[in-house]
Amino acid sequence: MPAQSHRSDPRILGRRTLQRDHRCLAALLRPGLWVLDIGCGTGAITAGVAKAVGPQGRVLGIDRDQVLLELARTEHAPIPNLQFEYGDVTTLTPRAQFDIVNAARTLQWIAEPALAISKMKQAAKPSGVLVVLDYNHTSNDWEPDPPGEFKLFYNAFLAWRSTNRWDNEMADHLPDLFQSAGLVDVKSQAHDEVVGRRDLDFTERAALWLEVIENVGGQLAAAGFCTKSELNAARECYESWVKTALLKQTLAMRAVMGIVP
Repeated sequence: MPAQSHRSDPRILGRRTLQRDHRCLAALLRPGLWVLDIGCGTGAITAGVAKAVGPQGRVLGIDRDQVLLELARTEHAPIPNLQFEYGDVTTLTPRAQFDIVNAARTLQWIAEPALAISKMKQAAKPSGVLVVLDYNHTSNDWEPDPPGEFKLFYNAFLAWRSTNRWDNEMADHLPDLFQSAGLVDVKSQAHDEVVGRRDLDFTERAALWLEVIENVGGQLAAAGFCTKSELNAARECYESWVKTALLKQTLAMRAVMGIVP
């Protein structure tokens, strides 16, 4: 079965922030740095990076989705040190000019993550830093267990991803990929996304999977991983479960950093 394309939901991308959703990168930033953001999407986090490095710094966001890039350019046009360009990390032309090269929640959608990391390394200066934040989808957890209709969808989602050679355990494999690429001083930190019923943004963040069902459900059904009726059942039961029973959602993530020798 040929690999399918994927477009992340702009609603999910647009509500992310640098400080909340990529703390590891936020801690590395200082005025004057040059940063390349791979898979920038709508530019929500990328704009935060540009503000953090200040007018003496420069930030370039690249993405292979022209629709998301247009949203990014429209939303963040007033930021003078920020630029968005079309680009695919696996065909990136090496520049060796960036202090930090970042990819957040991006390599999980790339069938050749080793090639992507090699290209990221070539884009960084000597002694530059690579930062990758990504998921381990097989370790995501809900308390209590989700209803069976949602589990059926989630298993179909994982199977669909595997068929497209998208790694469901990307986060756990990053340290070895970094070391194989020749990066040094590789560090890996847990950065789980955890939300509980008492959190003010609980409803918004727990609704993530309703948006995922809406965004990719059609592709899963077309590829035979589930039926439309099963998708409808998953959506309806999950929405009700979030309102009445879900106490805590944990999306397993790791942030991995390495230095270009």
